[in-house]
Amino acid sequence: MKKEIVVGVTGASGAVYARRLLEVLCRDAKVHVIVSDIAAKIAGHEGISFEGLNAEYHGNDKLFASIASGSHKYDGMVVIPCSSKTLAAIANGYADNLITRTADVCLKEHRTCILVTREMPLSKIHLKNMLAAEEAGATIMPASPGFYTRPQTIDDLVDMVVARVLDHLGVEHNLAPRWSGSDA
Repeated sequence: MKKEIVVGVTGASGAVYARRLLEVLCRDAKVHVIVSDIAAKIAGHEGISFEGLNAEYHGNDKLFASIASGSHKYDGMVVIPCSSKTLAAIANGYADNLITRTADVCLKEHRTCILVTREMPLSKIHLKNMLAAEEAGATIMPASPGFYTRPQTIDDLVDMVVARVLDHLGVEHNLAPRWSGSDA
């Protein structure tokens, strides 16, 4: 059975992570995409487009969308990149748009909810919001690629982060090599 995943894109730098995740998910899953207005502007500035994907697009102001209801069954949600504003809203149950409402539903229904934060440095407020979101059931995954695979390109770094997201969604992939140990 095909997985059904919601992807929310919010106003933080790093639209390349969202685009790559969507490229992979749209091959084998039913995907719902919500792009906030500021995310679209930042993505445009970064040279990223979310057009042309085999996905169902929803406006962030469309709170009557099917995915805003707990009765709509989907497998999980990823907010990538997740802005500090969106993190704060999700952590505190402030569901004033489709991204935050769908994340709220995801958490209350005990579904996989991954927040790929993209901010640094982190303030005490950010850290408290991350902890509150995690305590509510979210998985916090800062966009922080490793270097043990000796990446050669920016795409390699992006794929490493996206690979970890896919692992937590239970989606098979071969984006990045897996650690096999070292004799060092």
